[in-house]
Amino acid sequence: MNELSLPTSTEAAIRRVEELGEALKQNFPEYVFPVEHSLHGGMYARTIRMPAGTAAVGTLIRVPTFLIVSGHVRINSGDHVYELCGYRVLEGEINRKQMAWALEDTEITMIFATQAKTVDEAEREFTVEFEQLQNRKKEISA
Repeated sequence: MNELSLPTSTEAAIRRVEELGEALKQNFPEYVFPVEHSLHGGMYARTIRMPAGTAAVGTLIRVPTFLIVSGHVRINSGDHVYELCGYRVLEGEINRKQMAWALEDTEITMIFATQAKTVDEAEREFTVEFEQLQNRKKEISA
């Protein structure tokens, strides 16, 4: 097990992240992060690039994942806030919802095992909130 893992979120922690997300929406313009996807060898990888000073609220993740962080970011997961600097590989538990604040330009990649053949299938597998994903917002606003 990794020295740092992102735990399953309690219902109260999920509500807090959702409330923080709503406060952000009401007080700041929405930023749509660039998203890169890769399906290869039974794995799906999803990368977002967060410029310094931006925040992102994730969807409820329902599969175990690895999360690779490169940069300087604060991640609220469960009842904890983690400050990560440099390159870190984290184990992410199921049923978690997170929020991230980029203190410097940061890249975050989520990876999980899948049988999905398309990005759409993979997104529907890892979250029931797939319509809220950044790349789908970009498609809607374009």
